[in-house]
Amino acid sequence: MSVGFIGAGQLAHALVKGFTAAGVIATHRITASSPDTDLPTVIGLRKMGAFFTTSNKETVSKSDVLFLAVKPHIIPFVLDEIGPDIEDRHLIVSCAAGVTISSIEKKLLQYRSAPKVIRCMTNTPVVVREGATVYATGTHAEVEDGKLLEQLMASVGYCTEVEEDLIDAVTGLSGSGPAYAFTAVDALADGGVKMGLPRRLAVRLGAQALLGAAKMLLESEQHPGQLKDNVASPGGATIHALHVMESGGFRSLLINAVEASCIRTRELQYLADQEKISPAAIKKTTLDKVLQQPGVTAAGIWVSKGNLYKSILQAVVRDKISTESDLPHQYHSTYGDSFVPKSVLILKKQHHVIWMS
Repeated sequence: MSVGFIGAGQLAHALVKGFTAAGVIATHRITASSPDTDLPTVIGLRKMGAFFTTSNKETVSKSDVLFLAVKPHIIPFVLDEIGPDIEDRHLIVSCAAGVTISSIEKKLLQYRSAPKVIRCMTNTPVVVREGATVYATGTHAEVEDGKLLEQLMASVGYCTEVEEDLIDAVTGLSGSGPAYAFTAVDALADGGVKMGLPRRLAVRLGAQALLGAAKMLLESEQHPGQLKDNVASPGGATIHALHVMESGGFRSLLINAVEASCIRTRELQYLADQEKISPAAIKKTTLDKVLQQPGVTAAGIWVSKGNLYKSILQAVVRDKISTESDLPHQYHSTYGDSFVPKSVLILKKQHHVIWMS
């Protein structure tokens, strides 16, 4: 079995590190792709021994299990690009918040009659093999496909299957949960520092308190409220502290945070369905990335196609072009299908021009 990641950011890096630590797959059987070659996570992936490429298609060709680890609004464009290369052997695993199985299957059904798709939501503690993962299988995924993913994800933490309509709520709870925990530790440490503790010690004690409490809860059959009561002695320091937390709306803040994350997750699906990329993202692709390519200069970007390329690039800079329909008519009549904007994050040299394809 070989594993691939479209996207080489924090999630891909965390999963590869977790898989490696668990020994579930050798790093030389892992491939990751991204247009950004200088990301710290890319450097980390290479150091671990994973193969890195800027070509998503190459990642597809080298992989059996393919993780889609990019931003939700990028998913449709990635699927348009790699769809023709998907084979029966491929298991597509989407980690993108809010992106539904049906939306992925709809794209891939243009190329395959029965694409195997699984949607999952995990979190960054997979890097220390303490992740929390749920997954739901698509229309054409077999039981064995779910078991394969569960075998991978269970090696880096807790993993269970759920109905897909629960995954948005899981995103709000455990997907975003580590950020809540880090914020809590940071605040606890601030409290410790305020009362005279050294910062390093305060952070360590705050983190250890959360770690120990979580382990107690998971190994106990008691309700978390009961475990809380066990700490709070009558008239003691803890109950006074809990009173302050209740007065500040601590519980409501956490409930509202989970709700807000869940609602935003659903909004991300809507944005993905629009299949639009912001002008800022296009500018970054066409300018920042183009000019970073070896041997490419601003003067040479449009040399092969003359002033037409120049006018198009200048229009992109000015936010005048964001979709294919915005391109001048003569470009279509002259160059046909050589411009495919739906895969805007993949760069290549085309007639001496680095462009979106």
